[in-house]
Amino acid sequence: MHRNVVISGGGTGIGLAAARVFAAGGDRVLLLGRRGDVLERAAVPGALTYEADLADPGAVRGVAGFVGGEFGAVDVLIHGAEGDGSLEPPAGGDDPLDAVAHSWTVNFRLNLLTAALLTEALRHRLAEPGGRVLFLSSLAAYQGRGEPAYAAAKAGLHPYAHALARELGPHGITVNVVAPGYIEDPGLAGDAPAEDPRTRMTGQTLDGRAGTPGDVAATLHWLASPGAGHITSQIIQVNGGAERGH
Repeated sequence: MHRNVVISGGGTGIGLAAARVFAAGGDRVLLLGRRGDVLERAAVPGALTYEADLADPGAVRGVAGFVGGEFGAVDVLIHGAEGDGSLEPPAGGDDPLDAVAHSWTVNFRLNLLTAALLTEALRHRLAEPGGRVLFLSSLAAYQGRGEPAYAAAKAGLHPYAHALARELGPHGITVNVVAPGYIEDPGLAGDAPAEDPRTRMTGQTLDGRAGTPGDVAATLHWLASPGAGHITSQIIQVNGGAERGH
């Protein structure tokens, strides 16, 4: 029997790789993102798409209505939407404090608020039992590399996931976080420092290579499987040993 899978940030990178894995297994997939043209170009076989700014409560209410009409229950909810605030339009003016406030606000909106709003909008639709909620964090949340505001926003997902796991566990729903290391994909940004990221980041790994979106997608697919039904409130690191689990 197919599952209903909702993936934010499903048009590029890890989200797209995950969408392809789930769709290939016969699941019904909904891709969410801010750019409708990117979602359409993803061309995941059989997938539905919905354009929305997931940091906007009104837009998220629209997503919830669409999901209710098309899917009803949600078996797997994957939060792949993210962004590096430094790549967004800068704050106006020259005041350095304004720039700090803008950076932190934008990073939290893109990486934390989007996940919280979408989860809260869809939590009553999660399959009971058997529902899965999966957040994408980052090695940056442990090491503080790159933009500090991005790292802090990703780290903020961890306690939120733990709290959700406690609340949803009695309903047979698991909640986990996957924290990738350096992923070699042109569609991703934020984890790596500006100077020679591949050399620096792969140098930290024990297997001597960069990760791929497929590495992370496979982990997400396993965590959504029946075999991972007793795994919840965990942070699963996919980084080639660049950071040890703790």
